Amino acid sequence: MTELWNKYKSVIAYLFWGVVTTIVNIGVFQWLSSGIHWNYEVATVIAWFVSVLVAYLTNKVWVFGSHYTTIRAFIVEFIKFYFYRALTLLIDIVFMYVGVTLLGFDSAIQQLVVKILDNVVVVIANYIFSKWLIFKTNDKIANR
Repeated sequence: MTELWNKYKSVIAYLFWGVVTTIVNIGVFQWLSSGIHWNYEVATVIAWFVSVLVAYLTNKVWVFGSHYTTIRAFIVEFIKFYFYRALTLLIDIVFMYVGVTLLGFDSAIQQLVVKILDNVVVVIANYIFSKWLIFKTNDKIANR
């Protein structure tokens, strides 16, 4: 059992914190979009900013155990994290645009369903970026 835990602990931790981050994203989106009736595009971007901050902190500490030794390593890691999250923000925006504007899923419940489906795609892309492009190369940066 310990061997399985050690083998999959980063995936399990990522899924747990991914759920937390997704709840933050959807909660902020719903509050802004349906609660105070902001434009869904503005709500999507603000929800992204809040959830990416949560994701960075939890991914760094509890998922990938990233420990930087220099300010330069921290800055490079932080910029890479936000850069790749910005790519998935584009996926988020396009997904919401297609679902809400083009397909007409514009009621509060329909927007929620689109947002949940959107988040499944975004979480998968974010894991791939984090695992293989952001936190994995941090040791190389720290040693420069």
